[in-house]
Amino acid sequence: MTPTTLRTRLSPRLFWSALAVATLLVVLLSLLSSTTARLSPLLIVLPALAAGLGSVRQTLIASGWVLALLGASFAYEPPEQVTDGVTESVAAVAFLALAVSACRWRTHREQELERLRTTLVALQQQILRPLPVVTREVLMHGVYAPVEEDRQVGGDIYEIVQSPFGTRVLIGDVQGKGLAAIGAGFAVLGAFREAAYREPTLSAVVDALEDAVVRHNEFAEQNGEPTRFVTALLLSVDGEPEVQAVNCGHVPPFVLDGPGGHGPLDLADTAVPLGLAALASEPRVVQWFELPERTTLLLYTDGVSEARDRSGAFYPLEERLPELAGLPAADLVTALRADIDRFTAGARRDDIAALSLRRAPALG
Repeated sequence: MTPTTLRTRLSPRLFWSALAVATLLVVLLSLLSSTTARLSPLLIVLPALAAGLGSVRQTLIASGWVLALLGASFAYEPPEQVTDGVTESVAAVAFLALAVSACRWRTHREQELERLRTTLVALQQQILRPLPVVTREVLMHGVYAPVEEDRQVGGDIYEIVQSPFGTRVLIGDVQGKGLAAIGAGFAVLGAFREAAYREPTLSAVVDALEDAVVRHNEFAEQNGEPTRFVTALLLSVDGEPEVQAVNCGHVPPFVLDGPGGHGPLDLADTAVPLGLAALASEPRVVQWFELPERTTLLLYTDGVSEARDRSGAFYPLEERLPELAGLPAADLVTALRADIDRFTAGARRDDIAALSLRRAPALG
């Protein structure tokens, strides 16, 4: 990316308007005042503004304008002492050089950040699958919103894989934030994409994810980085009426318009998060639940259930869902995010991932 492709916050129209207004003010003050000393503050404003908001070219133009105006003022009314003129000229040149240097540093920094954002967007496309996704068994829509919008990726993960054994679904939340959390999430996603297609049982898929997190933590310890655990919910949907599920310390999903109406799905056997199996006394178990057609299953991370307003109150997810349940699956998650943004007044503290899952309609 070159400097010419970087958008500045000081538009050309605003820059030239400011230059014209400043020139007019300087001329008027020169006519009304008997001294040029009052011009100094005006000579500083525009280069400083261009250095902070504009391009290097705009800063150079503003600096040249200052030097030209300063020279014209000396010609119109020479200073009483030559040393005064020299001192003022040297100070002006030093300030203008500093303004240009600061603008060069700022624009270079902004170019680096822009390249980083572009890289992160490409990284997100590789880490998280674009939604919606349609498989033989399910339709899935979703939204993903990292708490830092410029970062584009965060600690929440999801994936859906069409396998010979049905559709496997993963949603998870990596402990912590930052690049280390992204690395742990990528390790889980890579393992899931392989194991979901290869392993005939959901238990074997979970074991593969556990091994991936353990290996990632071993590598992190060798490099002096903190270890991570990952809460996760895994589903397997095939042609049978019941869906298989393994809950590894994740928040339970909600069933919308099911036989029991709206409410959280009762998954009684909640196991420890991925990476902590060595601390558990019993292995993780597979549970089954019914997912009728036209019933929506809402999967989400704790960034949804633990979103807070400015007073510290939690987002009332269960109370809000009946109002959203009548929406199409494609609109439900979008409306949910908009509702959370209104509730928190845009001050979210965690990443948000929400998926709406329905059985695909039978063909033929």
